[in-house]
Amino acid sequence: MVLSVNEHTFKPEVLEAPTLVLVSFWAPWCGLCHVIDPLLKRFEAQWPESIKLVRINADENFKLANDYQLISLPTVLLFDQGQLRYRLDGLESHTDIRRSLGQMLEKITRSAQLPARVN
Repeated sequence: MVLSVNEHTFKPEVLEAPTLVLVSFWAPWCGLCHVIDPLLKRFEAQWPESIKLVRINADENFKLANDYQLISLPTVLLFDQGQLRYRLDGLESHTDIRRSLGQMLEKITRSAQLPARVN
């Protein structure tokens, strides 16, 4: 299950989380945002103890969207111990999303020493 986060819950759910947190900024009108959801859920399911997936509606959380300087949707950020480690934005297609997520998760696997299970 994907947790919805807002400006009030961002700090405890993302910045203070003991695990890696994959943050997906989205909006209801964003077609690619709906495409990326199943892919993100699959990646989270591969490492349920190690990665937490959250969604943030950029339209309803303008301060967070502004703080992280969103230039396009979807934007995916990976936080590790409150620090932004990876950023994916400017995604233009399903293929682009899969490739970019795969590359990011490959880096995560190496740096966090998670078992390599990227499909």
